[in-house]
Amino acid sequence: MATEPLIEDARSEPAEVPAAPAAPGVTDRESFGPARFLNRELSWLDFARRVLELADDASLPLLERSKFLAIFSTGLDEYFQVRVAGLKNKADAGRRGRSADGRSVLEILAAAREKVTALLDYEARIFNETVRPGLAASGVGIVDWADLDRADQLRLRRQFETDMFPVLTPLAVDPGHPFPYISNLSLNLAVSVEDPVTSEGRFARVKVPPSLPRFVRVDTQRFVPLEQVIAANLNDLFPEMRIGSCHAFRVTRNADIDLDDSEDDDLLAAIEFELHQRRFGRAVRLEVGPDMPTEIIGFLRRELELGEVDVYRSAAPLDLGQLWAIAGLDRPDLAMPPFSPRAPHQLMTDAGTPVDIFALLRERDILVHHPYDSFSASVEEFISQAAADPDVLAIKQTLYRTSGDTPFVTALAQAAEAGKQVAVLVELQARFDEQRNITWARQLEESGVHVVYGVVGLKTHSKTALVVRRESDGIRRYCHIGTGNYNSQTARIYEDLGLLTANPVLGEDLTSLFNHLTGFSRGIETRQLIVAPTQFRPWALREITRQRDLGPAGWIAIKVNGLTDPVTIDALYEASQAGVKVELLVRGLCCLRPGIPGLSANITVKSIVGRFLEHSRIYRFGVPTPEVLAATKLERREPLDALGNPATYFIGSADLMERNLDHRIEEVVPVADPELCGRLEDILTLDLADDESSWDLKSDGTYSRVVPQVGVCAQQRFEELARDRTRRRRDGDGAT
Repeated sequence: MATEPLIEDARSEPAEVPAAPAAPGVTDRESFGPARFLNRELSWLDFARRVLELADDASLPLLERSKFLAIFSTGLDEYFQVRVAGLKNKADAGRRGRSADGRSVLEILAAAREKVTALLDYEARIFNETVRPGLAASGVGIVDWADLDRADQLRLRRQFETDMFPVLTPLAVDPGHPFPYISNLSLNLAVSVEDPVTSEGRFARVKVPPSLPRFVRVDTQRFVPLEQVIAANLNDLFPEMRIGSCHAFRVTRNADIDLDDSEDDDLLAAIEFELHQRRFGRAVRLEVGPDMPTEIIGFLRRELELGEVDVYRSAAPLDLGQLWAIAGLDRPDLAMPPFSPRAPHQLMTDAGTPVDIFALLRERDILVHHPYDSFSASVEEFISQAAADPDVLAIKQTLYRTSGDTPFVTALAQAAEAGKQVAVLVELQARFDEQRNITWARQLEESGVHVVYGVVGLKTHSKTALVVRRESDGIRRYCHIGTGNYNSQTARIYEDLGLLTANPVLGEDLTSLFNHLTGFSRGIETRQLIVAPTQFRPWALREITRQRDLGPAGWIAIKVNGLTDPVTIDALYEASQAGVKVELLVRGLCCLRPGIPGLSANITVKSIVGRFLEHSRIYRFGVPTPEVLAATKLERREPLDALGNPATYFIGSADLMERNLDHRIEEVVPVADPELCGRLEDILTLDLADDESSWDLKSDGTYSRVVPQVGVCAQQRFEELARDRTRRRRDGDGAT
């Protein structure tokens, strides 16, 4: 499954904070020094701990908790492949600069190691003391080879001989056999063997094949780790040798691709070359079990050129990211209740068939909230109808990450084959999806689609689609502008927003954006669409400053995945110092310290981590108007006065991080319809009220899980609202 990596771009350097005048009557923010910022590398590890806390949550079903263990393990792999690798590169290059919070590279690495070590201990306790025993008590056993009876062992031995032995390759290390290359994230066995005739000891490495299941079925509900099955049958791999010790280990390598300084004329060829080179990235982490002898660790370290600080012991099985296989078992009693997205009622006829989406958009804009609103019945249907419509002249779309079962590539290819003008920007630099995107790009090209491979030095992260249609009154443009990828799989588990519109100004703006991406221009001019890297930063600072100048009458509410940019953080500090209420929903990285007297006393930061990955970005500046509040479905607990500061709402692909502000092509779009703004206001209100799946960021930089008082789970409430909208449609009430 294609997933959005959890790690920020390693090349994103914090912008230098420019000197700016303090707001009248407040303390200069510079007087708080670097301590006013949190470290972004350590902030991600705090997010990882929140994921682990869900794995430790006894109120969640056991398979859901297994899923969070897998998410944590996979995320930590990405963290080392990108963030730690980037820090090590800086250290090797002698970089003496300090991060915004005043730390040197070596200080960050030391602090990160301390946090990671504590997280691994926590992960092992959760797995060994709660999840594994809980699963066993429910009939799902992750068992050790030694605990199997003789019959089970014999059956698995036969399976080893037929299914495993043929794909295993033992590699000896001696003067005639150099130390083998250890591939990134591979699980391996370090085996000590002895010649019984000469008593000469040897070291060998056996790679655990990634093509085989990580957990081998003993029966329908019991599993044994694959490495234990191999270890129990090593005599077949080393006949007539005496087997000594056998220990699992795992190596992580630098997996980032850096094309910032590339002068290649062919971006596709450059990416393919870098993908080949990625396999040989430097080692940055060695994972071992708790019992591996120090002499074997020392031998591996020397061969991999790693230091002692790069070795991480874990009492849990290595590579718990493979717990996805366990989390996916068909045990409804151990899983979350199944969730089915609802087709947006505006997009369905009374007979339950799709409406003419273009006729609907000529009348009104549509806001979809995934995964609660069906992605297939909205965004996929929009592109599918465009591909099949003989009056559609052109389709243009950006693809950042898409899935293996995507209907978009099929629809776009069919449109091109039907003679439509189809242009697609496939971002080849989407980390860990590069090869997948190259495959899609070539498939589209073979169908006659005009494919652009992105822009060197910038990632195209924008989520946009443009349909040009010939109608009786002339040419009309239809748009989809979203916060999430055109990915059918992640759309079922990521929370995102999308705007479907026939707004002619936005249509012109999107046309300008696509012409900018596919042609040559020094800049882009738009009237409503806000585009990074040229427009987004100035716009965000301008909106924050506008609220700051209103003092206590100002109000800012922002929902993003990450907030790391020092310049933006300082602007928010100034707004708080001026008395502005600032409410931030930041799921992941956050470098702002809330609640500091004289600096950020008026700022709150909440992180929601739950069943669905919070991924949408919402920006609200000002006070909701009566028209917007009339469209909301929730009661507010406080009177509102929007006089002189009516709220403006925006959604888009961009977070408040250096990479989004300065190194990516992003889009943010205004939402003007009061009814749609009411839905955005409901999202902000529910998320801010959530007390079941949320954490508050404290002024000391620690996160504290919110203790339920009212019992509000925002994600569960959004499911209920989606069901209510469907029910009202079925009952003949067209209200949204």
